[in-house]
Amino acid sequence: MNENIFELLLLVVISETAYSNGLQEAPHCPESYGEQAYPHPEDCGSFFLCTNGTLTLEHCENGLLFDGHGVVHNHCNYNWAVHCGERRADLTPISSPGCEYQFGLYENSDSCSTTYIKCIYGEPHIETCIPGLVWDSKSHSCVWPDQLIPYCNPEAVVGFKCPQKVPKHSIAAKFWPFPRFAVPGDCGRLITCVEGHPRLITCGDGQLFDSVTLSCMDPKEYPLCAKEA
Repeated sequence: MNENIFELLLLVVISETAYSNGLQEAPHCPESYGEQAYPHPEDCGSFFLCTNGTLTLEHCENGLLFDGHGVVHNHCNYNWAVHCGERRADLTPISSPGCEYQFGLYENSDSCSTTYIKCIYGEPHIETCIPGLVWDSKSHSCVWPDQLIPYCNPEAVVGFKCPQKVPKHSIAAKFWPFPRFAVPGDCGRLITCVEGHPRLITCGDGQLFDSVTLSCMDPKEYPLCAKEA
């Protein structure tokens, strides 16, 4: 057992004993300020939390485990994303309507879907993928629809059919083998074709898509938006 973890475990035991005996003082954490989380040496669903020098033993919610990088809830991650190693993990689900675990991510339908279900304390919430993406239950994330062929039809999701050829001297041809196209009425996105399948790309960072150069540009560069072309 790691020496630092052993010391933390001992501190928790002593702290709980001191509290039960009504003592005023309890052992301190290795660091006096800030918040630090440490893995339990045996239980993947538990961890030690030091908050400004106060040590407590915490437990992840159902569907979550601790790996030291948790951002889902209280320092914990989804159980499928955590590698516990030799630590034991209780994967018994506590189910509720629409949720296998109290915390989790699930598909919203069996077909190609642009939405998914996010369970928080057993309550299902409908979440939407970034436009142009669909939910992949294997990776637990939103992906390009062409990555899920034959279950997904990229043309139906994006609303665009990639041409088999583009004029040699056109601007789109300059980006071959990934030709680009403007999205009518949308200044913030473009369509690029990958192996003949359309992908909807968001410029991001406040940029706008210029339908002349087929590139994302800073608004100060006065790009000609698709709706103005």
